[in-house]
Amino acid sequence: MDRTTPLVIVTRKLPDVVEARMRELFDATLNLDDRPMSRAELAEAMSRADVLVPTVTDRIDAELIRHAGPQLKLVANFGNGVDNIDVSAAAERGLVVTNTPGVLTEDTADMTMALILAVARRVVEGAKAIPSGEWTGWAPTWMLGRRITGKRLGVVGMGRIGQALARRARAFGLEIHYHNRRRVPAAVEEQLEATYWESLDQMLARMDVVSVNCPHTPATYHLLSARRLKYLRPHAILVNTARGEIIDEAALTKMLETGELGGAGLDVFEHEPAVSKRLMRLAEAGKVTLLPHMGSATTEGRIEMGEKVVINVKTFLDGHRPPDRVLPSML
Repeated sequence: MDRTTPLVIVTRKLPDVVEARMRELFDATLNLDDRPMSRAELAEAMSRADVLVPTVTDRIDAELIRHAGPQLKLVANFGNGVDNIDVSAAAERGLVVTNTPGVLTEDTADMTMALILAVARRVVEGAKAIPSGEWTGWAPTWMLGRRITGKRLGVVGMGRIGQALARRARAFGLEIHYHNRRRVPAAVEEQLEATYWESLDQMLARMDVVSVNCPHTPATYHLLSARRLKYLRPHAILVNTARGEIIDEAALTKMLETGELGGAGLDVFEHEPAVSKRLMRLAEAGKVTLLPHMGSATTEGRIEMGEKVVINVKTFLDGHRPPDRVLPSML
Protein backbone atom coordinates (compact mmCIF):
# COMPACT_ATOMS: atom_id res chain seq x y z
CA MET A 1 0.00 0.00 0.00
CA ASP A 2 1.25 3.48 -0.88
CA ARG A 3 0.95 5.12 2.53
CA THR A 4 1.59 8.62 1.22
CA THR A 5 -1.62 8.71 -0.82
CA PRO A 6 -4.04 6.08 0.50
CA LEU A 7 -7.42 6.14 -1.22
CA VAL A 8 -10.19 6.42 1.35
CA ILE A 9 -13.73 6.08 -0.05
CA VAL A 10 -16.58 7.34 2.14
CA THR A 11 -20.03 5.99 1.29
CA ARG A 12 -22.22 8.79 2.73
CA LYS A 13 -22.04 12.52 3.46
CA LEU A 14 -20.34 13.18 6.80
CA PRO A 15 -20.17 16.43 8.82
CA ASP A 16 -18.19 19.12 6.98
CA VAL A 17 -15.47 19.32 9.63
CA VAL A 18 -14.90 15.56 9.36
CA GLU A 19 -14.72 15.62 5.57
CA ALA A 20 -12.30 18.55 5.69
CA ARG A 21 -10.01 16.59 7.99
CA MET A 22 -10.17 13.55 5.71
CA ARG A 23 -9.18 15.68 2.73
CA GLU A 24 -6.20 16.98 4.67
CA LEU A 25 -4.92 13.55 5.64
CA PHE A 26 -5.94 11.22 2.83
CA ASP A 27 -6.84 10.99 -0.82
CA ALA A 28 -10.53 11.00 0.10
CA THR A 29 -13.41 10.29 -2.27
CA LEU A 30 -16.55 11.73 -0.65
CA ASN A 31 -20.25 11.28 -1.31
CA LEU A 32 -21.25 14.92 -1.53
CA ASP A 33 -24.86 14.38 -2.65
CA ASP A 34 -25.42 11.80 0.13
CA ARG A 35 -27.13 9.30 -2.16
CA PRO A 36 -26.87 5.76 -0.74
CA MET A 37 -24.55 3.59 -2.80
CA SER A 38 -26.03 0.67 -4.68
CA ARG A 39 -24.54 -2.78 -4.24
CA ALA A 40 -22.75 -2.41 -7.57
CA GLU A 41 -21.31 0.94 -6.48
CA LEU A 42 -20.13 -0.56 -3.19
CA ALA A 43 -18.44 -3.38 -5.08
CA GLU A 44 -16.74 -0.88 -7.37
CA ALA A 45 -15.57 1.21 -4.40
CA MET A 46 -14.16 -1.88 -2.70
CA SER A 47 -12.27 -2.78 -5.86
CA ARG A 48 -10.35 0.55 -5.72
CA ALA A 49 -10.15 1.72 -2.12
CA ASP A 50 -7.33 1.20 0.34
CA VAL A 51 -9.82 2.06 3.08
CA LEU A 52 -13.62 1.93 2.94
CA VAL A 53 -15.67 4.06 5.32
CA PRO A 54 -19.22 2.66 5.24
CA THR A 55 -22.20 3.45 7.44
CA VAL A 56 -24.87 1.31 9.08
CA THR A 57 -26.98 1.39 5.89
CA ASP A 58 -24.26 -0.29 3.80
CA ARG A 59 -24.39 -4.10 3.81
CA ILE A 60 -20.82 -5.33 3.51
CA ASP A 61 -21.44 -9.06 3.23
CA ALA A 62 -19.15 -12.01 2.56
CA GLU A 63 -19.61 -11.88 -1.21
CA LEU A 64 -18.60 -8.23 -1.45
CA ILE A 65 -15.61 -8.91 0.80
CA ARG A 66 -14.47 -11.89 -1.30
CA HIS A 67 -14.46 -9.79 -4.47
CA ALA A 68 -12.77 -6.74 -2.93
CA GLY A 69 -9.53 -5.49 -4.44
CA PRO A 70 -6.25 -6.77 -2.95
CA GLN A 71 -5.32 -3.26 -1.83
CA LEU A 72 -8.34 -2.96 0.51
CA LYS A 73 -7.04 -3.44 4.03
CA LEU A 74 -9.39 -1.55 6.34
CA VAL A 75 -13.15 -1.14 6.70
CA ALA A 76 -13.63 1.76 9.11
CA ASN A 77 -17.33 1.76 9.95
CA PHE A 78 -19.00 5.08 10.73
CA GLY A 79 -21.20 3.65 13.47
CA ASN A 80 -21.23 1.95 16.83
CA GLY A 81 -22.64 -1.36 15.61
CA VAL A 82 -21.07 -3.58 12.97
CA ASP A 83 -24.08 -5.77 12.17
CA ASN A 84 -23.90 -4.33 8.63
CA ILE A 85 -20.48 -5.98 8.13
CA ASP A 86 -19.63 -9.67 8.00
CA VAL A 87 -16.76 -9.36 10.46
CA SER A 88 -15.87 -13.06 10.27
CA ALA A 89 -15.56 -12.94 6.47
CA ALA A 90 -13.47 -9.78 6.79
CA ALA A 91 -11.10 -11.49 9.24
CA GLU A 92 -10.71 -14.48 6.91
CA ARG A 93 -9.88 -12.09 4.08
CA GLY A 94 -7.33 -10.26 6.24
CA LEU A 95 -9.38 -7.06 6.47
CA VAL A 96 -9.30 -5.00 9.64
CA VAL A 97 -12.71 -3.71 10.79
CA THR A 98 -13.19 -0.76 13.16
CA ASN A 99 -16.19 1.03 14.60
CA THR A 100 -16.95 4.11 16.72
CA PRO A 101 -17.97 2.88 20.20
CA GLY A 102 -18.93 5.00 23.16
CA VAL A 103 -19.79 8.12 21.17
CA LEU A 104 -23.55 7.83 20.86
CA THR A 105 -24.25 6.48 24.36
CA GLU A 106 -25.69 9.60 25.94
CA ASP A 107 -27.54 10.73 22.81
CA THR A 108 -29.26 7.37 22.36
CA ALA A 109 -30.14 7.16 26.04
CA ASP A 110 -31.69 10.64 25.81
CA MET A 111 -33.82 9.57 22.86
CA THR A 112 -34.85 6.35 24.58
CA MET A 113 -36.04 8.25 27.61
CA ALA A 114 -37.81 10.71 25.35
CA LEU A 115 -39.66 7.86 23.62
CA ILE A 116 -40.72 6.37 26.96
CA LEU A 117 -42.17 9.73 27.97
CA ALA A 118 -43.70 10.35 24.55
CA VAL A 119 -45.57 7.05 24.53
CA ALA A 120 -46.64 7.14 28.17
CA ARG A 121 -47.82 10.76 28.04
CA ARG A 122 -49.10 10.72 24.42
CA VAL A 123 -46.84 13.63 23.49
CA VAL A 124 -47.01 13.14 19.71
CA GLU A 125 -50.80 12.87 19.76
CA GLY A 126 -51.01 16.03 21.82
CA ALA A 127 -48.65 17.91 19.51
CA LYS A 128 -50.88 17.05 16.55
CA ALA A 129 -54.10 18.08 18.29
CA ILE A 130 -53.53 21.84 18.09
CA PRO A 131 -52.61 22.25 14.39
CA SER A 132 -55.35 19.78 13.41
CA GLY A 133 -57.96 21.82 15.26
CA GLU A 134 -58.92 18.86 17.45
CA TRP A 135 -58.21 20.72 20.68
CA THR A 136 -61.09 22.90 21.88
CA GLY A 137 -59.89 23.47 25.43
CA TRP A 138 -58.91 21.67 28.60
CA ALA A 139 -61.04 18.73 29.67
CA PRO A 140 -60.63 16.47 32.72
CA THR A 141 -60.70 13.15 30.87
CA TRP A 142 -59.19 14.07 27.49
CA MET A 143 -55.73 12.88 26.28
CA LEU A 144 -54.97 10.95 29.45
CA GLY A 145 -51.64 9.18 29.52
CA ARG A 146 -49.85 7.05 32.10
CA ARG A 147 -47.66 8.14 35.01
CA ILE A 148 -44.16 6.61 34.87
CA THR A 149 -43.01 7.34 38.42
CA GLY A 150 -43.06 4.14 40.47
CA LYS A 151 -43.30 1.90 37.40
CA ARG A 152 -40.92 -0.93 36.54
CA LEU A 153 -38.50 -0.49 33.65
CA GLY A 154 -36.96 -3.62 32.15
CA VAL A 155 -33.75 -2.94 30.22
CA VAL A 156 -32.83 -5.60 27.65
CA GLY A 157 -29.07 -5.16 27.32
CA MET A 158 -27.24 -3.41 30.18
CA GLY A 159 -24.25 -2.13 28.24
CA ARG A 160 -23.19 1.50 27.94
CA ILE A 161 -26.54 2.69 26.58
CA GLY A 162 -28.60 0.54 28.92
CA GLN A 163 -26.74 1.91 31.93
CA ALA A 164 -27.05 5.50 30.69
CA LEU A 165 -30.80 4.95 30.26
CA ALA A 166 -31.04 3.47 33.76
CA ARG A 167 -29.43 6.59 35.25
CA ARG A 168 -32.01 8.78 33.53
CA ALA A 169 -34.91 6.51 34.40
CA ARG A 170 -34.00 6.52 38.10
CA ALA A 171 -34.28 10.31 38.08
CA PHE A 172 -37.85 9.91 36.81
CA GLY A 173 -38.70 7.52 39.64
CA LEU A 174 -38.68 4.27 37.67
CA GLU A 175 -37.58 1.00 39.27
CA ILE A 176 -34.69 -0.48 37.27
CA HIS A 177 -34.64 -4.12 36.21
CA TYR A 178 -32.46 -5.69 33.54
CA HIS A 179 -31.59 -8.78 31.57
CA ASN A 180 -28.12 -9.10 30.08
CA ARG A 181 -25.93 -11.79 28.56
CA ARG A 182 -23.67 -11.37 31.58
CA ARG A 183 -24.58 -9.89 34.94
CA VAL A 184 -22.98 -6.48 35.45
CA PRO A 185 -20.62 -5.92 38.39
CA ALA A 186 -22.21 -5.57 41.82
CA ALA A 187 -20.97 -1.98 42.09
CA VAL A 188 -22.91 -1.04 38.93
CA GLU A 189 -26.04 -2.77 40.18
CA GLU A 190 -25.76 -0.92 43.48
CA GLN A 191 -25.20 2.43 41.82
CA LEU A 192 -28.21 1.97 39.53
CA GLU A 193 -30.30 0.18 42.17
CA ALA A 194 -30.88 -2.39 39.44
CA THR A 195 -32.36 -5.87 39.79
CA TYR A 196 -30.93 -8.61 37.56
CA TRP A 197 -33.20 -11.16 35.89
CA GLU A 198 -31.51 -14.28 34.56
CA SER A 199 -34.74 -15.19 32.75
CA LEU A 200 -35.79 -12.70 30.09
CA ASP A 201 -39.24 -14.32 29.95
CA GLN A 202 -39.86 -13.76 33.64
CA MET A 203 -38.68 -10.16 33.49
CA LEU A 204 -40.90 -9.30 30.52
CA ALA A 205 -43.95 -10.64 32.34
CA ARG A 206 -43.49 -8.23 35.24
CA MET A 207 -42.48 -4.93 33.62
CA ASP A 208 -44.49 -1.79 32.89
CA VAL A 209 -41.93 -0.46 30.39
CA VAL A 210 -39.42 -2.50 28.38
CA SER A 211 -36.51 -0.90 26.51
CA VAL A 212 -34.40 -2.77 23.95
CA ASN A 213 -30.76 -1.66 24.17
CA CYS A 214 -28.74 -4.72 23.13
CA PRO A 215 -26.73 -5.03 19.89
CA HIS A 216 -28.05 -6.93 16.90
CA THR A 217 -26.15 -10.19 16.43
CA PRO A 218 -27.24 -13.62 15.17
CA ALA A 219 -27.97 -14.49 18.81
CA THR A 220 -30.31 -11.50 19.31
CA TYR A 221 -32.25 -11.76 16.03
CA HIS A 222 -35.93 -11.80 17.09
CA LEU A 223 -34.83 -12.02 20.72
CA LEU A 224 -38.26 -10.56 21.43
CA SER A 225 -40.08 -13.21 19.44
CA ALA A 226 -43.83 -13.65 19.07
CA ARG A 227 -43.71 -16.06 22.01
CA ARG A 228 -41.80 -13.65 24.25
CA LEU A 229 -43.89 -10.63 23.32
CA LYS A 230 -46.93 -12.47 24.68
CA TYR A 231 -45.40 -12.25 28.16
CA LEU A 232 -45.79 -8.46 28.14
CA ARG A 233 -48.70 -7.14 30.17
CA PRO A 234 -51.58 -5.44 28.32
CA HIS A 235 -50.66 -2.00 29.69
CA ALA A 236 -46.91 -2.36 29.03
CA ILE A 237 -44.92 -0.03 26.78
CA LEU A 238 -42.15 -1.35 24.52
CA VAL A 239 -39.40 0.96 23.25
CA ASN A 240 -36.66 0.09 20.75
CA THR A 241 -33.72 2.35 19.90
CA ALA A 242 -31.28 -0.49 19.16
CA ARG A 243 -31.98 -2.45 15.95
CA GLY A 244 -35.30 -3.39 14.41
CA GLU A 245 -34.30 -7.00 13.81
CA ILE A 246 -34.24 -7.70 17.56
CA ILE A 247 -38.06 -7.62 17.70
CA ASP A 248 -40.45 -9.73 15.64
CA GLU A 249 -42.05 -6.65 14.12
CA ALA A 250 -44.99 -8.48 12.55
CA ALA A 251 -45.91 -10.03 15.90
CA LEU A 252 -45.54 -6.69 17.67
CA THR A 253 -47.73 -4.99 15.08
CA LYS A 254 -50.47 -7.58 15.51
CA MET A 255 -50.45 -7.12 19.30
CA LEU A 256 -50.77 -3.36 18.92
CA GLU A 257 -53.64 -3.78 16.44
CA THR A 258 -55.53 -6.09 18.79
CA GLY A 259 -54.93 -4.00 21.89
CA GLU A 260 -52.72 -6.59 23.62
CA LEU A 261 -50.08 -3.97 24.38
CA GLY A 262 -50.28 -0.52 25.91
CA GLY A 263 -48.09 1.14 23.29
CA ALA A 264 -44.71 1.19 21.60
CA GLY A 265 -42.02 3.68 20.63
CA LEU A 266 -39.83 2.63 17.71
CA ASP A 267 -36.79 4.46 16.37
CA VAL A 268 -35.65 1.45 14.32
CA PHE A 269 -37.42 -1.04 12.08
CA GLU A 270 -36.87 -4.58 10.93
CA HIS A 271 -36.73 -3.70 7.23
CA GLU A 272 -35.72 -0.04 7.31
CA PRO A 273 -35.86 2.32 5.65
CA ALA A 274 -39.13 0.59 4.75
CA VAL A 275 -41.80 0.97 7.41
CA SER A 276 -44.90 -1.19 7.16
CA LYS A 277 -48.21 0.47 6.32
CA ARG A 278 -49.75 -1.30 9.28
CA LEU A 279 -47.35 0.45 11.65
CA MET A 280 -48.01 3.79 10.00
CA ARG A 281 -51.77 3.29 10.42
CA LEU A 282 -51.17 2.51 14.09
CA ALA A 283 -49.14 5.72 14.39
CA GLU A 284 -52.00 7.71 12.90
CA ALA A 285 -54.28 6.11 15.48
CA GLY A 286 -51.91 7.05 18.31
CA LYS A 287 -51.05 3.47 19.25
CA VAL A 288 -47.35 3.68 18.38
CA THR A 289 -44.77 6.46 18.14
CA LEU A 290 -42.42 6.15 15.16
CA LEU A 291 -39.13 7.99 14.68
CA PRO A 292 -36.78 7.83 11.64
CA HIS A 293 -33.70 6.20 13.25
CA MET A 294 -32.58 9.42 14.92
CA GLY A 295 -31.42 8.10 18.29
CA SER A 296 -27.82 9.19 17.72
CA ALA A 297 -28.64 12.18 15.53
CA THR A 298 -26.87 15.05 17.24
CA THR A 299 -24.30 17.30 15.62
CA GLU A 300 -21.85 16.67 18.45
CA GLY A 301 -22.26 12.92 18.27
CA ARG A 302 -21.81 12.65 14.52
CA ILE A 303 -18.68 14.81 14.61
CA GLU A 304 -17.22 12.65 17.39
CA MET A 305 -18.02 9.54 15.35
CA GLY A 306 -16.19 11.03 12.39
CA GLU A 307 -13.21 11.93 14.55
CA LYS A 308 -13.01 8.31 15.71
CA VAL A 309 -13.07 7.13 12.10
CA VAL A 310 -10.21 9.50 11.23
CA ILE A 311 -8.16 8.29 14.21
CA ASN A 312 -8.77 4.64 13.29
CA VAL A 313 -7.77 5.20 9.67
CA LYS A 314 -4.73 7.35 10.48
CA THR A 315 -3.48 4.94 13.15
CA PHE A 316 -3.85 1.97 10.81
CA LEU A 317 -2.10 3.68 7.90
CA ASP A 318 0.74 4.66 10.24
CA GLY A 319 1.31 0.97 10.87
CA HIS A 320 -0.28 0.68 14.30
CA ARG A 321 -3.28 -1.19 15.69
CA PRO A 322 -6.37 1.07 15.44
CA PRO A 323 -7.96 1.74 18.84
CA ASP A 324 -11.43 0.54 17.87
CA ARG A 325 -10.66 -2.71 16.07
CA VAL A 326 -13.53 -5.23 16.04
CA LEU A 327 -12.80 -8.96 16.10
CA PRO A 328 -15.27 -11.81 15.53
CA SER A 329 -14.75 -12.96 19.13
CA MET A 330 -16.04 -9.59 20.35
CA LEU A 331 -19.49 -10.09 18.86
